[in-house]
Order: sequence, then C-alpha cells, then structure tokens
Amino acid sequence: MVQEPLDHVFHALSHPARRAMLATLTLGERNIGELAAPHAMSFAAASKHVRVLEGAGLVARRVEGRNHVCALQAEPLSKAEAWLSFFEGFWNRKLDALKAVLKARKETP
Repeated sequence: MVQEPLDHVFHALSHPARRAMLATLTLGERNIGELAAPHAMSFAAASKHVRVLEGAGLVARRVEGRNHVCALQAEPLSKAEAWLSFFEGFWNRKLDALKAVLKARKETP
C-alpha cells in the first residue's frame, strides 16, 4: 500500500512527543538531545520520532560531527491545514444551519 504525503503528516502529528518537538523547532534548530530532554526519552527514542517527522517532510536533519541538528520544515503542515479547513467549512455551514433552525423555533410562539 502506497501512503500519500498527507498520510505521513497526520501519522507524524499523531504522537504528542512529535507535536511537542515540532513546537520546540518553531523556536529554532535543536539537536536530538535537546528535543529528547523535555520528554525524558533516550537519544534512540527521540531519533526514531525525528525519523518519522523527517519521513513526513516536517523536519530536516543535518549531521555536524556527532550532533544531529534538526530544523522545522513547515510546508507539509499547510497541506494538512488546507485539508482540515475544508471540513471546518463543512461543519461551520452545518452549525450555522442548526443555529438558524433553533433561532426560528425560539421566535415561533
């Protein structure tokens, strides 16, 4: 089965540690040890999470000596946001229609 890029993004976002790592990277580049520290996880565990983020195109990693430095690549998030926005519009229309019905009922004696 071939996964679409958006599938990789949503999979990467499905874990709270990976979401927190992305939030940290909005502040600038970090090495894997710095990304692991707030989660009390090993370098190996953090590196696995970073690999998932890399696979989704959300993180770029470069090696400087023994340091693995990560940087946020936010473009795939815009595609996820666009997909979610479609459904936000769908639900807003449904909720607006419900609001109109409830208002009409309230105004009817």
